[in-house]
Amino acid sequence: MTPDRLAQLTALRHSLHQHPELSGQERETAARMADELRRAGADTVLTDLGGHGVAAVFDSGTTGPIVAIRCELDGLPINELSDLPYVSTVPGKGHLCGHDGHMSMVFGVALALQEQRPTRGRVVLIFQPAEETGQGAKAVRDDPQFAHLAPDFVFSLHNLPGLELGEVELCQGPTNCASRGMRIALTGKTSHAAAPQDGVSPAGALSALIPELTRLGTAGALNADYALTTITHASLGEQTFGVAPGQAELWVTLRTVSDDRMAKLIADSEALVQQVAKSENLSAEITYEDVFEACTNNAEAVTILAEACADQAVPCKLTNEPQRFSEDFGQFGKSAKSAMFWLGAGQDHPQLHNPDYDFPDELIPIGTGVFLAAIRQVLG
Repeated sequence: MTPDRLAQLTALRHSLHQHPELSGQERETAARMADELRRAGADTVLTDLGGHGVAAVFDSGTTGPIVAIRCELDGLPINELSDLPYVSTVPGKGHLCGHDGHMSMVFGVALALQEQRPTRGRVVLIFQPAEETGQGAKAVRDDPQFAHLAPDFVFSLHNLPGLELGEVELCQGPTNCASRGMRIALTGKTSHAAAPQDGVSPAGALSALIPELTRLGTAGALNADYALTTITHASLGEQTFGVAPGQAELWVTLRTVSDDRMAKLIADSEALVQQVAKSENLSAEITYEDVFEACTNNAEAVTILAEACADQAVPCKLTNEPQRFSEDFGQFGKSAKSAMFWLGAGQDHPQLHNPDYDFPDELIPIGTGVFLAAIRQVLG
């Protein structure tokens, strides 16, 4: 990558960093990337894909495989703590997961394709909305426009603090855990604090469920039986001294390596909630949010990425241990051969979603180069 091209992509990254938008609200970010992709010579630019998603098609004009590269549009509802000159200008919102950097790398692919079209088949660049909530990838795949893209391969990356800067880690098989947020609402009956016996308090059920649900998922080795339950929020009654509570709410994150193990963890958790609620004469309502299915890399797609790293002289470590955090990228694996790789952000780099996190600009040419090499592996 030339210094001028790197400067162009870095400037784009910094500008995107200053204007983060949350999941499902990425209207301006999507409009900007659509305009940039048109100027980069994309043959077709689709918008409003699964919400605010954008897809750019670079067509060789001849028959061949279809390769898609995916990145994410959304930021996070976290206030950035930084003295960088390009710090977020939106209070309470920040690109603190690196999606600004991911977009810049994929746009770097667009600029390279503008100069040299694929020799056969098509390349599709997908700028996906709502990754942070787990809703975006499914919405993109369910959009009728996606049927016209129909990729054979889909590749993606995520930067990873804790991994050496510029080093790649590539999972063979499961690569991200399934997870979902379980919201438990317990309802009894309020009463005067002087006569709690005349009400039905959920306090006992709440205090019982916290340790019992935790015992259902105690983590352990990242194998097929891995399960983790994390209590993230609890509330009981109102902030008053005069009322014995009648309502409680408990939030729990369920996490497993496989979707089958998740189904069992859900069943066990729901049965426990209903059992405890019944014993305390309460009603219980369970709802789910932030649902992520497990993400598994395709073997052929992994081989292509490994060869792409070798082509670019990028250190690549193959592993059988998935990441504990979740990704909705696995949705693309339902209709294509897909694989995601981790690109090291530095061993001592601030963690993803930290208020002082910032994407390392040094990764831009590395990620772009690996994506272009993977495209060449498939299309020539």
